[in-house]
This record gives sequence, structure tokens and C-alpha cells, in this order.
Amino acid sequence: MSQFTDIEKQAGDDNLNSSRSQPTVYHDDTPIQTVEHTDDGRYVIIGGRKYLKSDLQSAFGGTLQPGYAPPSEHKFANPAPLGLSAFALTTFVLSLINAGAMGVKTPNVVIGVAIFYGGLIQLLAGMWEMSVQNTFGAMALSSYGGFWMSFGAVFIPWFNIATAYESETELDNALGFYLLGWALFTFMLVICTMKSTVAFFSLFAFLDMTFLLLAVGKLAPSTGCTKAGGVFGVITAFIAWYNAAAGVLDESNSYITIKAVPLPKFGKKAN
Repeated sequence: MSQFTDIEKQAGDDNLNSSRSQPTVYHDDTPIQTVEHTDDGRYVIIGGRKYLKSDLQSAFGGTLQPGYAPPSEHKFANPAPLGLSAFALTTFVLSLINAGAMGVKTPNVVIGVAIFYGGLIQLLAGMWEMSVQNTFGAMALSSYGGFWMSFGAVFIPWFNIATAYESETELDNALGFYLLGWALFTFMLVICTMKSTVAFFSLFAFLDMTFLLLAVGKLAPSTGCTKAGGVFGVITAFIAWYNAAAGVLDESNSYITIKAVPLPKFGKKAN
């Protein structure tokens, strides 16, 4: 890889004046369109450009990219931490209630945060992800923004959703179907994160378990499953905050930075 020697030396000097949150780019004129790894394993070549692997890897959770991806060419801030924070706080509040913390059983307090923060703000973050060319981030944040708004609507009398059911059992079964659908959707996202990092993969894995346990809690019905879903939800919230921090903490603003822990690779050609 001697063709990159001079470029690497120059890039090393340039990095002294730039934040680690922005991946280091090494240009190469070779028209490569696929993701490839260099022989020494330190760099990744994407679309004919060379990137330091550790810089791209550290951005998995903080930018909601499930795989190696070059930084967006748009002059646009990273919307992922905002969307992740909105998701985390709303999940945290509802999950504490599902877990039965402090004897609180009525979930109505979550309506406001579900509609405006977990819902509207997360939806906006998802739309902004489209502007930075992140399909996964746009789908995930926008979808869960829609989830929170639709969930909040269930508890607003004006929508006449809960009162439309003749019995509590019928309502619970309907909510079970609703949560089961979200569990299936989240499982698809889990598959998309199997080449990322431990924190990023764990976010969607724990979220999927949360949805599944809550669905079983409604359909069985089982108070124990609902409480377990609440516990998993609280863990999911903290993981989401952790990933959000990965997108805002860097050497320019904090003494604490988040180091990515990659998932094990399977197969010789795994990227």
C-alpha cells in the first residue's frame, strides 16, 4: 500500500486541526465503488476514497449508520443524537411505568412526551437523516417517531381508540397485535446492525426484546412479561443515550469520548 504513504503523512498533520468526530479521508483516484479493506486492516476504501477504519467505526451509533459509510457531503449537522435522545427519554419514562416503579400504573403522563418529543422531534430527526443520505437512520427514527405519536393517540379520548373496544381483554389483544408488529419491524433492523458495533447492535436487540415481551404481556396476558418488558425498555433507553453521546462527544468538547467495540466478524470476507 505504498501509494498511500505520502498521503497518510500529510493527513496525519491535518488531523491535528480537526475533530475526531469527522472521519479522516484519504483520496485515491481508483474508481472503486465497493467497500474494501486494506492489507494492514487499518483503513477502508469506499468509492475510491480511503478512510481510517477507527474513525468510521466510532460513528456507527452516533450517526445511525449500520455499516461503514463516508461522511455526508452536505453542510448539515448530525441529526442522529437528537432522534436517539428523543427515543431514549420517552422509552425511559414509559418503561419505568411498565416495570411498576414507585407503584405508578397509569401511563398517561407519557402522552405529552410521546407526542412532542419521542414523536414529533424524532420524526423531524428522521426527515433530516434523509438530507444526510442515511436511509437506515431515516427509516428507523421516522418509524419510531410515528410509533410514539400513534401510541400516545391511544390514550387521548378525542381519537376514540381505547373506548371503541367493548372489553379490556379485546383492547389488550389489539395492543398485543400492535406491539407484535413493531417487534417484527425491529427484528429487521436488528439484522441490519449485525456488522456494526456492540452498542449499536444492542440498542435494537434490546428494543426488539422489549416489544416482544410487552406484546406477550398483552396477549397472554402476563403481568410478569409486561414488567420484564419495562426492565428491558429501561436498559434500551440507556443504550440509546449512550449511542447519542457517541455522536456528540469528541475531543473538541469533552474529556470523555466513546470508543467503539466492533462485533465479531464471521467469515474471511466479512466487512
